[in-house]
Amino acid sequence: MSSSHGHHTYHLVDMSPWPLTGSISAMMLTTGLVKWFHHFNMDLLLLSLLATILTMIQWWRDVTREGTYQGLHTNTVLNGLRWGMILFIVSEVLFFFSFFWAFFHSSLSPAVEIGLTWPPKGVNPFNPFQIPLLNTIILLSSGATVTWAHHAIMESNHKQATQSLAVTVILGLYFTALQAYEYIEASFTIADSVFGATFFVATGFHGLHVIIGTTFLFICFYRLYMCHFSSGHHFGFEAAAWYWHFVDVVWLFLYIFIYWWGG
Repeated sequence: MSSSHGHHTYHLVDMSPWPLTGSISAMMLTTGLVKWFHHFNMDLLLLSLLATILTMIQWWRDVTREGTYQGLHTNTVLNGLRWGMILFIVSEVLFFFSFFWAFFHSSLSPAVEIGLTWPPKGVNPFNPFQIPLLNTIILLSSGATVTWAHHAIMESNHKQATQSLAVTVILGLYFTALQAYEYIEASFTIADSVFGATFFVATGFHGLHVIIGTTFLFICFYRLYMCHFSSGHHFGFEAAAWYWHFVDVVWLFLYIFIYWWGG
């Protein structure tokens, strides 16, 4: 049922298979990861990744059609989407808060099992003034370029918006590549005491969020290239920018407390 043609400004979505296929794909993904960890078999994992990607593409396609071509994203709907994104980011803040809690709990009062010292004996942490500092500069720069893109969209400057958003996506990919290199060269693993566990869980989930945010921005880049955004109707990009700034802020806390102070 299309809501914008009734007696209210709300959007009652049509029946869609994507929530069902998305939940099935997520269950397959979790099961595939367990199978990969225990049996070193990636068949189910690859199948679930393919199913997840196809669901995402078709679900985003439908939402893009609703907001861009069908005019179903009224001001009331956009207000709901904004609050939904705000609450989602709040939930993400609490998600990372739990990791920092675990880190500070273990570092401020090291247990006897790890030698009453932090970092634990035998663990050689990263130098915060090498790759971590470079990644900090990259993410802060990407925050500036995504803000540049936002202002360019507001001013209907399509060329500058496209260029600055492309730079943001490239910086996100560069950050991910450097973090992958850092993990490969690490002298400790997730199994090396509570330091390794908290370090890799916190930075690893942040890296996952960078990948998600980069994907989010790449979709916005494609939509911007296709002229889906205007100065008064671009919440898809706005939500991506909010998410990216959240990723930036979390990284600053990770760099200061886990790489620099905690190392």
